[in-house]
Amino acid sequence: MRPIRLLAAGMVTGVGLDAPASCAAIRCGLTNFVETRFMDYAGEWIVGSYVPLEQPWRGRVRLLHMVVPAIRECLDQIKDTPIEKVPLFLCLAEKERPGRLDGLADLLPERIQAALGVRFHESSTMIENGRVAGAQAIKEAWGAIYRHDSPFCIVAGVDTYLVAATLAEFEKRDRLLTANNSNGFIPGEAGAALLLGPDSNKTDQDLLISGLGFGEEKATIDSEEPLRADGLVQAVKEALSRANMTLADVDYRIASVNGEQYWFKEAALAETRILRQHKEEFDIWHAADCIGEVGSAVVPCSLAIALAAARREYAPGKRVLCQFSNDDSARAALVLTS
Repeated sequence: MRPIRLLAAGMVTGVGLDAPASCAAIRCGLTNFVETRFMDYAGEWIVGSYVPLEQPWRGRVRLLHMVVPAIRECLDQIKDTPIEKVPLFLCLAEKERPGRLDGLADLLPERIQAALGVRFHESSTMIENGRVAGAQAIKEAWGAIYRHDSPFCIVAGVDTYLVAATLAEFEKRDRLLTANNSNGFIPGEAGAALLLGPDSNKTDQDLLISGLGFGEEKATIDSEEPLRADGLVQAVKEALSRANMTLADVDYRIASVNGEQYWFKEAALAETRILRQHKEEFDIWHAADCIGEVGSAVVPCSLAIALAAARREYAPGKRVLCQFSNDDSARAALVLTS
């Protein structure tokens, strides 16, 4: 796999309204977990991570005001490039997500372009597949850059779990962190974007995405089958193979684990099944500790964190494995090098 460059990132999260602020807050372990306007079945306020926007926008308008500034952060880095040559790959929540806002696919892309005052390349598309959507979008971006000669691509994701129907369904399934359930996640929301380009003219400020892999897991979080992490193992092995590495070569990991035991168990099983050498330290970072569960924004958020860690030299090393898991069977992994 020919690498692609990660040149810039944008973020709008519960702990910062741009990438530098968000990454600095996450590095320090800061959170913005507050009582929301939603109650659980016991009558207690549900804790979540709101993005502190200028106005209390709701619905699609709120998503718009989270993702547009993140995309603008990336566009600011390529002001001399005709934007009509740059495709936008927009990642959204799964169609089957409980409480998913209506009309996202029909309205959001057009409103994003109108808000930015630009028209993206006609090959721009949406990927509605939750946490792994960002990895699938990066695969699409790779094709646009190396098969169709796009000078740059933008991968953006925006999502919110702070929707009444979403919270009610996940609490019903004992997936939400409440006073009566410690094995759950804190709902969050975020918008994030990545600027990608070809591997030519790489600078010390860039990261290379050198490996990409996908897998399918039979023992999903809602199934009763024994978990062996087959899907994540498949995705990680494929990503490492494409990057010509082993897991022992990787310095640290970033994962989409969100506080539920299932995801930590999956990550641990995948590590034990793949790693063949002893490592004194093998950190695993998870942004959900600070910004909550952000769904389809997790891939651009995670890669933005890796980019900031590399540029500011606080990463544990030059190679990072990023791994992502959907509630359904989809699994994905990326290898980045600086």
